[in-house]
This record gives sequence, C-alpha cells and structure tokens, in this order.
Amino acid sequence: QVLLEESGGGLVQAGGSLRLSCRVSGRSSSSLDMGWFRQAPGKEREFVAAISRYYVLTKYADSVKGRFTISRDSPTNMVVLQMTALKPEDTAVYYCAVATEGGLPRQIALYDPWGPGVQVTVSS
Repeated sequence: QVLLEESGGGLVQAGGSLRLSCRVSGRSSSSLDMGWFRQAPGKEREFVAAISRYYVLTKYADSVKGRFTISRDSPTNMVVLQMTALKPEDTAVYYCAVATEGGLPRQIALYDPWGPGVQVTVSS
C-alpha cells in the first residue's frame, strides 16, 4: 500500500519561495508517476505539475511554468515541488498523488492515492 504525506507548506510573502515535499512510503517513488495538485478556497482542485517514473518527463500547468519545479529526492523517497516567485493566487492546499495511467495526465480522476494536503498561503 502506497501512502503519501506532504510537508513544507506555510505562509510566505509574494515573490518568496517554498519547497514542498511528498514523502512516499510503501514503494519506491522512482517507480511511480507522481503529480502535484492544488485547491484554492471555493475552487476546484487543479493540476500543478507531474513527473514520470525514473525522472524522464515533467509537465506543468501554464500558470506555474517557469516558477515551479518538480523533482525527486531518491535517497529520501520524496517528490519535491520547488516554488519560486510566489503570487497570492498560488494560495491553496497542495496535494501530491500517484498517477494510475501513463502520460502524466492532468485529470484528477487518474490519480490515486492522495496525500492529506498541505496549506500554502501567499500574502500580498
């Protein structure tokens, strides 16, 4: 059974940076296609970024391209989302999840399981 747990969230000023980590247990994260999603208050959960197994491919939402970087920290079995140049509109609960199909899908229904999420708040 794969379990996920996010960490690294918090409060940051606009223009600042945060590093989110997703700890994977029960399986090597390198063998999984993984994604990050976020959900702002009153909005639907949306795709942020994804990384293929063995770090071959990455994919980003247009809204974060050039500011966020998804990567793996294999020794700690974590998937990392480095966020820079943060904006107030990046405020959301951020979730990591395992893709159930290849091709780094953006659809929420194609990810399972999910972590409990971590809050990111960007002040203006």
